Parts: sequence; structure tokens; C-alpha cells
Amino acid sequence: MSEPATRPIRGDAGGSRRKVGVRAPWWFVVPAISIYLFIVVVPSVRGAMFSFTDWNGLRPDWSLVGLDNYASVFSDRTARDALVNTLVLAVLAMVVQNVVGLLLALGVNSMVKSRYALRVIFFAPVVLTPLVAGYVWSFLLSPNGAINEALRAVGLGGLAHDWLGDPDTALYAIVLEIVWQFSGYSMVIYLAGLQAIPAEVLEAATIDGAGAWSKFRRVVLPLLNGAVVINVMLCLIGGLKQFDQVMAMTGGGPGTATETISTAIYKSAFSLGDFPFSIALAVVMTVVIAVLAALQFRLTQRKVS
Repeated sequence: MSEPATRPIRGDAGGSRRKVGVRAPWWFVVPAISIYLFIVVVPSVRGAMFSFTDWNGLRPDWSLVGLDNYASVFSDRTARDALVNTLVLAVLAMVVQNVVGLLLALGVNSMVKSRYALRVIFFAPVVLTPLVAGYVWSFLLSPNGAINEALRAVGLGGLAHDWLGDPDTALYAIVLEIVWQFSGYSMVIYLAGLQAIPAEVLEAATIDGAGAWSKFRRVVLPLLNGAVVINVMLCLIGGLKQFDQVMAMTGGGPGTATETISTAIYKSAFSLGDFPFSIALAVVMTVVIAVLAALQFRLTQRKVS
């Protein structure tokens, strides 16, 4: 059978064929980039410039003060406590949420008959507004809340505690709420990774005599590296900019026990009216998030490769 004749493209000198491909013109992205620059980049850069001034947020005149606001950030005890609390909360939430999410994913990935219902139940808290979930947990953890009443009902009244009013337990109570709400999100990502593992690989490991733990450690976990990278990064960034749950459950108290960088920014700007200080604190938070996220991504990517 003879091959069909190819017709030269009209306007092509000498009848030679041109390579025809689909290329989207670069100016298609101009509208999206313009909106992003106008809404995000320009206000962010302009706001960062005010961190070097004494602007009070109202008057049009201001003067440059150099790095005074940044010096205040690192010398202010509340800001230092907020930075430490933010790092502790982010790391704890990242570790516990990933462990719980992975365990849930392994459980619902089995052939349990109720696995589809369990997936919905475990994911349900994710769709709640963080502020609403925080208020619910603040009632549960109150001195006369459901958790303390349950402890008293089973004869463990000695463990009843003002969980959010005690500086030693308040931050961990917030971590508990974050893990409860977002472990289902991590579960879904890990579940997608588990379902992408070829069944033949697991069968080969079983034939080679690998037990359940050996199979998980030597086969499943290495193949979940991509899901681990995504989950760790999302948890870390979410923890570093934590605001809703803290404001709903403790407001940053008692004292500065649960103060985070986000809540300190909010209070400095809208309660105290110290806008340059709050902007400098926001810039510091942005730098910390960028550095930690880049470092974590680089380390996990190196492990994946």
C-alpha cells in the first residue's frame, strides 16, 4: 500500500515541509501575571518597605528608621516567644500529623469492608472551617468540657485539667486539635501513594519471605517518598503560619504560652497600632517559612533521588 502524499504547507518556499507544533503564545499568561503582581507582589513589596519607617498606618507622612523595627523584633520578648512557639507547634504538628495520617492510610487501604465509610469519616474534619473547629475544641477542653467530664465519668477525675488555661499544656492542646482536623488530609495523600504502588512489587516481597514490617520498611516506605515530601512540606508551612486555631482556642494565652508569629502580627497591628513592627515581624515570618521550606524540600528531594 502506497503512502499518502504529503502536501507542502502553503507559503513554504520550495515546497519543503515545516515542523508544525502547538505553541501557546507567552502573552496568554500576561493577564494572570498582571493580576498576581497587582494583588500580591506590589502590596507585599510596598508593605515590606514600610517596615523600615515609623509610619503609624494613618498619617501620610513618615520617615525612615532603618533597621530599628527589626531590632525591636529580636529584642522583644513576646516576639521571641512567638517565634519559639511557632517552631515548636509546626514541628510537632508536622511529625504527629504525618504519623497519624500514614497509619490511617494503611488502615483504610486494607480490604476492610467499611474502608470507604472510614475514609469519609476520617476526612470529614478537614472540610470544617479551622476557626469553627477551634471553638469546638475550646469547649471540649474547658474545665467543665466533655473531655474532663468523660475522665470524671470513668473514675479518672484526677486527670481532669484546665488544658487551655495551663501554660504547660495549652500549646500541646492546640497541636492535638490541628492533628485531629488535618490528619485526614495527610491520609488522602498517603492513600494515593499507596494505591500507586504496583501489586506485583508487594507480591514479590511476600514471595521472598518479607514480613509485614519488613515489607513496609523496605518496600512501601521508599515508594512513598513523593507523598512524604508533599505532606511534610504542607504540614510545615501550615504550622508556621498557624493563626485560626490559636485565636479561637487561646487567643495566644495564657500569657505568651501559645503566641505565634501570626497572632503577634495581628495584635501588634490591630490592637496596639504598631504597624511598622508588625510588618517587620511579617517579613521575618516570611523569611523563616521560605528558608525552612526550601531546606526541607532540598533534604527530602535528595532522599527521594
